[in-house]
Amino acid sequence: MRVLVALGMAASLLAISAAEPPWQWQTFHGVRMDSDPVLLSRFDRIYRYCLPEANYRGSPYPTDAWHITALRSCMSRFGVADRGAYSYPANRLFYPLF
Repeated sequence: MRVLVALGMAASLLAISAAEPPWQWQTFHGVRMDSDPVLLSRFDRIYRYCLPEANYRGSPYPTDAWHITALRSCMSRFGVADRGAYSYPANRLFYPLF
């Protein structure tokens, strides 16, 4: 049972995307971060704040799953969510509909 849990956790970390462009991030209310200059400047400030934290808490390599997880965790604390096509495995099925 523990092996299955460990495999499930490892598989979930591998399915996380590194959505860095502002058009792949949105607020919790569904507004894209690149739709407004004010939101874009807010995104830039948050991203500059969260990137060193992701390097410290996760990994210094931007493609590493731990780095991406730490970055998404930090961004979500500021009300920004990842909306990339591969941010969650279920999005691959439904992304063309959005």
